[in-house]
Amino acid sequence: MAETTLASPGAPRKSSDCDGVLKCLPQEEIRWGDSIVAEALQGLRARGIERPIVFTVERLLDSANELVLPHLQELVDVITDMPAHAPDSAIEAALGRCIVSGARAIVAYGGGSVLDAAKAVSYFHRRVHDGNLPIIALPTTLSGSEFSHYFGVTATTGVRPFKRSYADRETVPRVVLLDPNLLLNTPRSLLLSSAIKGLDHAIEGMRLVDADHPHAIMAAAGVRSFFDVLAKWPRELETRRAIEDGKVSLDDLLQLQLAAWRCYFYPASVIYGLSHRIGHVLGGTFGLPHSVTSCITLAPVVRSCAPRYGDKLRVFEDSSGLQAGELVADRIESLVSHLGLPSRLRAFDIDIAVLSEIASLLRENYTSEVEDLGEDADHKLDGLLQSLW
Repeated sequence: MAETTLASPGAPRKSSDCDGVLKCLPQEEIRWGDSIVAEALQGLRARGIERPIVFTVERLLDSANELVLPHLQELVDVITDMPAHAPDSAIEAALGRCIVSGARAIVAYGGGSVLDAAKAVSYFHRRVHDGNLPIIALPTTLSGSEFSHYFGVTATTGVRPFKRSYADRETVPRVVLLDPNLLLNTPRSLLLSSAIKGLDHAIEGMRLVDADHPHAIMAAAGVRSFFDVLAKWPRELETRRAIEDGKVSLDDLLQLQLAAWRCYFYPASVIYGLSHRIGHVLGGTFGLPHSVTSCITLAPVVRSCAPRYGDKLRVFEDSSGLQAGELVADRIESLVSHLGLPSRLRAFDIDIAVLSEIASLLRENYTSEVEDLGEDADHKLDGLLQSLW
């Protein structure tokens, strides 16, 4: 039976649950390089991947017409209604179109919400038709969702929307294409904030494993690559303009894609922490962009949970004498500031009065992650959320 995990994580996970264990996913192929998309898509049929349906968003439709659609054989449909945070109504509608069109595969061209929708539809398709739809991922952001079996679906029928988390091994994209040209039309703020989400996957994934665990080794390499490339990123310029002006190169974009992969190299061995869980509430319930939440939450959570993490992050220590958690948090804060990304909830339409509701949702649904705050976690949670505002 496929692994499925809902939002309530149950008993706290100990380091021993993860350390000394490496879990892998049934991902078949990852290709990377400049201008690889056309040849890779033309070869899908030879791999037994037929009758694809494309999931994307409206703003990417022009580039899809150029980069994706001409190279797909037996294309059955294109869906562009893929709202942020994968609301259940959109998932149901997309599943219905897959069934009506007779789709046998999903080509997901977009960011994390498009990938979440593809995984969710593949998962629910199996429940209806006894078979997952294989996914071919063409990511346009840097969160790394294309490498994982995790996805979220926002339930919209309650008093407030709530984003529930799932994990299903059979939904991991079968093929992933990393081509820097896929990032050229991604808005600057989305591209760069998704890189912070990639850092979130890496660092929170290290919290329950020792520094010599394969995830920690690969994630640390990804974190360094992100910091190295993003440190020289120009302010204000959109991605394509930055390339045209010679401020960054296509190879820089490719290095960011590879960094995202290293940060999430073994997703089945990763258990999310408090930064991700706050992000799920801020995104699914209060509508913040998924990637932006990590710009707000990651550094404060790492700093607040540093005693719980212990020496898990010691690979990042330097000659400054700062404790590893403090050092990492400082570097993340500096990077977010350098990139001109939002770092406080007050930048969005969120009233300070709702912090208590956010705290209640976290305590109710993510007990073990809140416990990362250590002794007197409830009181510390309130203080942490106040600092985010």
